[in-house]
Amino acid sequence: MSAEARAPHFVRSFERGLAVIRAFDAEHPALTLSEVARACELTRAAARRFLLTLADLGYVHTDGRRFRLTPRVLELGYSYLAGYTLSQLAEPHLEQLVARVRESSSLCVLDGDDIVYVARVPTRRIMTASITVGTRFPAYVTSVGRVILAHLPDEDAEARLARAELKPLTTRTITTPDALRTELRRVRRQGYAVVDQELEEGLRSVAAPVRDRDGDVVAAVNIAVHAGRNSVDSVRRDLLPHLLATVAGIEADLRITNPAPAAAPGTGTRRSSSSRRSPAPEG
Repeated sequence: MSAEARAPHFVRSFERGLAVIRAFDAEHPALTLSEVARACELTRAAARRFLLTLADLGYVHTDGRRFRLTPRVLELGYSYLAGYTLSQLAEPHLEQLVARVRESSSLCVLDGDDIVYVARVPTRRIMTASITVGTRFPAYVTSVGRVILAHLPDEDAEARLARAELKPLTTRTITTPDALRTELRRVRRQGYAVVDQELEEGLRSVAAPVRDRDGDVVAAVNIAVHAGRNSVDSVRRDLLPHLLATVAGIEADLRITNPAPAAAPGTGTRRSSSSRRSPAPEG
């Protein structure tokens, strides 16, 4: 968000503090003061103040040179995940699906321009990056993300396409807005998405949308497989029917859940009238 677009209530120092926390990830679990300053585009003095404040609050530990997040940062996301009943409701369905197909399955929601994993039942590791609850990926390059994006109101979808950096994560990644628009129309029409080695070489996934009792897409469920064991045709033939049955079970439970679970912050999955119907899956 540009400085000109920020509302009068916007607290820049709070934004910078959150940026410091987000500078740490699986690839950078420990950072020096200089590295944090560089990653967050802060002066060393400002980065030091933020890090020492976080240390005083118990969110950061330092050995005097390098800084690490502490387990206490999990508290920041726990309230959301604990109150997000959809993940709890979906988990037994995912477990049954994984037992049937012997492949990993996850439930994801849209948060900003990323998808976030809120429930996951793995079988074996098939990606270079380890996936856990809370893992994020760009929505445009994932099957779960495309399923949700395909059901956004047109204006919202166009705004996301306009600001998305369509990077070629593999040689197969869709990298032009027009091609992505075409794919999203296909996904909306057929009712599911298949992504073939666009996020990572050797990884295929199929996803279907989860609708609440009002018919709005609030999440998506996927099955992820190794491309060497499963062709695109076999994914559609052998896995998609099980996936759709699982989603139907989750949606049936959602219809009797009171209150209906809310979507993740920034989801914006309220659909336009043109996307209310759920056509029969193709091929």
